[in-house]
Amino acid sequence: MAETIRAAKPADAEAIAALNRAAFGGEEEVAIVERLRRDDFVAVELVAEQDGTIVGHILLSWLPTLMDGRSVKTLALAPMAVRPGLQKRGIGGRLIAAALDGAQAAGAEAVIVLGHPRYYPRFGFSAALTRNLASPFPGEAFMALELVPGALAGKQGSVTYPSAFGL
Repeated sequence: MAETIRAAKPADAEAIAALNRAAFGGEEEVAIVERLRRDDFVAVELVAEQDGTIVGHILLSWLPTLMDGRSVKTLALAPMAVRPGLQKRGIGGRLIAAALDGAQAAGAEAVIVLGHPRYYPRFGFSAALTRNLASPFPGEAFMALELVPGALAGKQGSVTYPSAFGL
């Protein structure tokens, strides 16, 4: 059955928390989502719903980013979850596509994700775009997608994850 993707509502909070617990096996992502909401960093938050049940969730939050001294309007994609048992059916991909549309509407220039290096490149994310960004996450799992071509071009930059991420 196809799902509906829509903006998350405050009434969805407990169902989203339960989904993140099931998908990630703990409380860390639940706490990150709650802190991002509380600290007003959320730019885009969507759910996938089937028959009135939330089966997917994605959140994009503002991520302070500098490149060669200039500010870049960047969002962090984290977390994204799909109910176990419904994964590998395209729900996550549809959530990402809708969230990226929302990111553009919010005026973001780039989106950064710490994620599976074989999954996110299919949506245009690349570790090459983050090579000149200092961050707590080196390596191939730290990827970016430019919504504005050249937004992350430069010699030296940095991302500063909000305290909500607990870093």
